[in-house]
Amino acid sequence: METIILDGASASTRAALHDQLAQKLSFPDYYGRNLDALYDLLTERPESTRLLIRRRAALMEALGVYGASFLKTLEEASLENPLFQVAFEEET
Repeated sequence: METIILDGASASTRAALHDQLAQKLSFPDYYGRNLDALYDLLTERPESTRLLIRRRAALMEALGVYGASFLKTLEEASLENPLFQVAFEEET
């Protein structure tokens, strides 16, 4: 299983978040850079992937309600696709 790290501190805007996801997860050029498109790509992902979120608090502080919706999208995608997992690094 491949582990991909997403740093919440560098996802200070919606655009920065989706740019980071597109790059790290090798999304196709047609990725719509929104939560619906993210869900679609994650639930169809054929590779066994673990997305590790670091600095979740920083992501939530920067993105607020959108950050919460993003995390819910990840959770829902992981329930739909057994090859996709989401995890969080404990903050100290």
